[in-house]
Amino acid sequence: MSKFSILVNREHLLPETYIPSRLTEPSIPFSAPPGDKKRLLVKDAATAAEELFSRAGKEGIRLCGVSGYRPYSRQQELYRAALEKREKLLRKTGEAPMIAVAPPGSSEHQTGLALDVSCPSENYDLEETFALTPEGKWLSAYASLYGFILRYPRGKETLTGFPYEPWHIRYVGEPLALYLSLTGLTLEEYHLL
Repeated sequence: MSKFSILVNREHLLPETYIPSRLTEPSIPFSAPPGDKKRLLVKDAATAAEELFSRAGKEGIRLCGVSGYRPYSRQQELYRAALEKREKLLRKTGEAPMIAVAPPGSSEHQTGLALDVSCPSENYDLEETFALTPEGKWLSAYASLYGFILRYPRGKETLTGFPYEPWHIRYVGEPLALYLSLTGLTLEEYHLL
């Protein structure tokens, strides 16, 4: 198994104290200001992201990083806010959708290997419509060549435990990314092999 094949989800949690080593800020366009922690990735993932974004730029594709590393404490804040929003909606309408925000410890962003990506035509938002943009289509086609997978594919929600996210890429290294891309397997399915 690759050292980057770590499985993180609602059943495979990271401890609160987990902080990846060798976090660095890749030289890619980001919607977050310089110095923001969410601009960080583990060194290998940062290098791969630079190569991926460089090729995209040469082909006229304008990708932008939105969120990389996220510490446990920040995930706690985001999850708490999502729970509150869901509770208000439930009280108001009697129904509420599944919470798309990962509980603390179950977010891949804590590994420093995940990167949310968007583009100018999406106003740098993280929406399913990103998949329909030239940038989203390009990312889906070429991410695996640089060691990234689209972590939460459509139709695999029951396996991953997360809704479809065409903007969320995860660094696993080139051999594993190519294998998963060719077979259509998720990380969950790979870990069951």
